[in-house]
Amino acid sequence: MTRVGFVLQVRPDRLDDYRAAHAAVWPDMLDALSRHGWHNYSLFLRDDGTLFGYVEIDGTFEAALAGMADEEVNARWQEAMAPFFAAPSDGENERAADTMMEQLVEVFHLD
Repeated sequence: MTRVGFVLQVRPDRLDDYRAAHAAVWPDMLDALSRHGWHNYSLFLRDDGTLFGYVEIDGTFEAALAGMADEEVNARWQEAMAPFFAAPSDGENERAADTMMEQLVEVFHLD
């Protein structure tokens, strides 16, 4: 199992909408995440829009993301979530959040 931490930036003017969307994640999206080995998945949001995510993955994070990329429900979810995220700093147009995740390096784990 691989532990993954990542950060994203939610637009501060959309925090309430982002929270509301995650209070009712679509059942078919939850099923897809489970099918692709996502476990113990949590999101934490600061008032400035900093979003920290934690997930435990069967296999690699890259493989888990690739599996989700093949899911039609993920395309719909990413499209619905895109307006909540701050524009990428690399100058590209709006992108799906799952392509903008900045993976963090684990430096300690109490086992």
